[in-house]
Amino acid sequence: MNPTIAQRFSPLLTQRQADSLYRTRPLALSPQTVEMQINGLPMLNFCSNDYLGLASDPRIKAAVCADDSAGWGSGAAHLVTGHHLHHHLLEDELADWLGVERVLLFSTGYMANLAVQQTLMQKGDLIIGDKLNHASLIDGALASEADFKRYPHLDYAALEKRLQQLNSPTLVVSDSVFSMDGDLAELTKLQQLAYEHQAWLFIDDAHGLGVFGREGRGAFDHFNLKIDADNILVGTFGKSFGTSGAFVAGSTVLIESLIQFARPFIYTTAMSPMNALATRTALKLLREGEDLREKLHANIKQFREGALALGLDLMPSPSAIQPILLGDSARAVAWSDALKNQGFWVAAIRPPTVPQNQARLRITLSAAHRCEQIEALLNALQKLKDLDK
Repeated sequence: MNPTIAQRFSPLLTQRQADSLYRTRPLALSPQTVEMQINGLPMLNFCSNDYLGLASDPRIKAAVCADDSAGWGSGAAHLVTGHHLHHHLLEDELADWLGVERVLLFSTGYMANLAVQQTLMQKGDLIIGDKLNHASLIDGALASEADFKRYPHLDYAALEKRLQQLNSPTLVVSDSVFSMDGDLAELTKLQQLAYEHQAWLFIDDAHGLGVFGREGRGAFDHFNLKIDADNILVGTFGKSFGTSGAFVAGSTVLIESLIQFARPFIYTTAMSPMNALATRTALKLLREGEDLREKLHANIKQFREGALALGLDLMPSPSAIQPILLGDSARAVAWSDALKNQGFWVAAIRPPTVPQNQARLRITLSAAHRCEQIEALLNALQKLKDLDK
């Protein structure tokens, strides 16, 4: 006899609560900024991926309001009537910025990561991914018909051993900046290994674009690399751009193949033309925003130096993602709740998002944070550490 939904899931929900793993959705009552109203309370926001502070930039809003050519809804898929001029221009401008032949827009980074691996990799092929890749990269590999293997995090000797055993078309997959640890993949080594073993290289640069590289071009530029014909780049707009959506960048053959064969592209409504216009404006601000990048990296330096002086367990992250390892899920939740009670919104990240016994506070920094706000957070963390002894 079939169980009811309640019979199957109620015990699982109860257990999740008992394990301090239950998740709830905070309710934002203000625009996405450093100072927000969350659940009806004023908070200093140290959780957002809005690394350059563009999510509520008035220049983006003004550009959207001044243009009446783009409605809010696209009305259809890109291949029907949904491909607006602002989509077309955004793709061209992104390609010019990154120095690639073509770019293709997607509604989310999750869809882009599904599309690339589902489309490019066939039965009998092999996908090799970093152990700590984002869930969307893992799901994209699992959704393809290819075999899927993983190598230990940033262990390129282990990756090379797998590549030496190749006898089928292979895609090497990695984040550039890992979303829970904040550390960087060595793209120079990844590109070299892929080239030597005639594998394709797929990089998700969601947390690198805008933060690293000249004009914020991301991890490839940070390592002085060019995106070659067998490299695939995914970028998202929900982080440094301050808007929403994603794109795939690479060769003309890659992009045309996705247009023709990628189900997550073909069978979905195009992103809002207004969002494409907003993202075009954000791209201009991002490219010109060297002062924002300098401020962001100064904020990262201030936080890291202060946290290390307090003896907090940081990870080796040069990015805007600065996790504090706490180990136990209940302890991470307790610290997060205590910070919220003092007006600091900091998320507790727990399994299965991170490995067992690696629960943490995931602090993210923005160019919009002021020095005194970071200092206030450090003071609050000091009090928590003293109480936790």
